[in-house]
Amino acid sequence: MQRAITKEEGTPTKPSRILSLLQAGLAFVGDNATLAAESARALLGGGLALRDLVVQMASLGSDSIWIVVVIASATGAVFAYYVANISLSVGYTGFVGGSIAYAFLNELGPVLGSVAFAARVGAAIAAEIGTMVVTEQVDALRAMAVSPVRYLVLPRLLACITMLPLLIIFADGAGIYGGYLFAGLRGVPHVDYINSIYTYVKPFDLINGLIKSICFGAIVGLVACQQGLRTQGGATGVGRATTSSVVWCVLLIFVADVFLTPLLTGRVQLP
Repeated sequence: MQRAITKEEGTPTKPSRILSLLQAGLAFVGDNATLAAESARALLGGGLALRDLVVQMASLGSDSIWIVVVIASATGAVFAYYVANISLSVGYTGFVGGSIAYAFLNELGPVLGSVAFAARVGAAIAAEIGTMVVTEQVDALRAMAVSPVRYLVLPRLLACITMLPLLIIFADGAGIYGGYLFAGLRGVPHVDYINSIYTYVKPFDLINGLIKSICFGAIVGLVACQQGLRTQGGATGVGRATTSSVVWCVLLIFVADVFLTPLLTGRVQLP
């Protein structure tokens, strides 16, 4: 007679699932912290090849600019539609351009651009490094006494940190210009749109967004490389690493934004 499966022999209990998730989270944090420390040590040790950095900057930046600009301009147009409707309903259009520019410089540009960057670049980095792991190219580098962190991780990490702020500037401009065009179609005078930008937007708004983009670029580069290096299981493992990279990058971008926003806002308001 077939023996019935008891609760203990079936699926894991809730405490064990929580413990396994906690262990996975701690392992993820530990891996990224270790990788960041090794990258910093390699950078300080002068192990960066400038040519590799330039190649990665050109590849990651040029391949991502179009998707960042399209997303930002479309979001700016939609945002302008709602703000213009409100402004026209109250009979005052002097805050449309300022509200759109303020939102994009501080929040929408950095976050939307970083999410698009994570989807494009994070997936590409994880897939590339993951493929090298499963085909034993990384093991070959170690056998030749070449550090994978110096050769693979560091150029990609620095390229993400360097190129994402530049992409965010394009995203801010595209979003504000998309709002400019769409607000004009809704009946908001272009002069009012531009004047409200000068009224409500300050240089620190752009600086705040660029600081956020530097942090988000570090998250994307570090997590994507970490997920690629821990790839296991052949082509299926590469797919899992790619998916995990995008999910973790997007999640950590929003979590980091929650802490960076009040921190940067408080810094600006200090006398």
